[in-house]
Amino acid sequence: MSQLATVDAPENRDKPLKVYWQPGCSSCLKTKEFLLEHGIPFVSVNVLDDEEGFKELEKLGVRLVPIVARGDAWANGAVFRDVAKVAGFEYGGHKMLSPEEMKDKVLMILDAAARYLQQIPEDKLDVVLPGRPRSYRQLVYHVFDIPKVFLDRVEHDAPYTYEALISQLPAEMATKQDLLDYGQGNRKRFNDWWERDGKTTDFKQPGKVYYGEVTLHEVLERTGWHSGQHTRQIILMLREKLGIEPDGALEDKDFEGLPMPKNVWDNERSFDEASYAGSVKVS
Repeated sequence: MSQLATVDAPENRDKPLKVYWQPGCSSCLKTKEFLLEHGIPFVSVNVLDDEEGFKELEKLGVRLVPIVARGDAWANGAVFRDVAKVAGFEYGGHKMLSPEEMKDKVLMILDAAARYLQQIPEDKLDVVLPGRPRSYRQLVYHVFDIPKVFLDRVEHDAPYTYEALISQLPAEMATKQDLLDYGQGNRKRFNDWWERDGKTTDFKQPGKVYYGEVTLHEVLERTGWHSGQHTRQIILMLREKLGIEPDGALEDKDFEGLPMPKNVWDNERSFDEASYAGSVKVS
């Protein structure tokens, strides 16, 4: 998903490069770090704090983040090839793990998130994360739900949409055990898919996702690092907010080969800031 046709238009060349983002968003953080690593200056716009920034997004015709824009040329931050075009530099990509190695990472992440969920006190599950209108319960659900969105795509050719990845928590998922059952069910489904179909899947095929033209291999990679990044946030939350040492805390070496962000929460906002109490502005 992008609007690159006007990227070389004269009226856009002198416009500042802007990155629209929100705290706790793994793709937003990765997008900002990608530009910083390549020495590209940009204007940072947190749409949860900046009402004008949100209005600028609406003028572009989008209601999601991360978005990288220069004038009316923009790209979804999840596709670095497109981000580089808007920013005005060449990007040659990176070496990816094999699909089987990625599958193992996803299973490892789901197992870890389930362990950490069992450590969160029941009365703390609905505490809201700092700077982001998402509770601990919703964060864990999101980790479990990311692989499900991938599975719905490969097993049922379901639309891979931004709305699906928002991971709205169902009302009937009321207890910790409900959430744990959901995670374990998706873990089993993911492993069963791999054993049945994954080994012979053509991962060079189009990913058919909302954020741009990518291969299914790239979608699987994003499934791994996206769920992994939020699992790192659960580890941070356990330690910093609840004073609990995670059971078998995953370390950098466990994620080796996945393009993880350098920071766990954000490169601009501290995890110690006051909890966000406003309304959600991006759907």
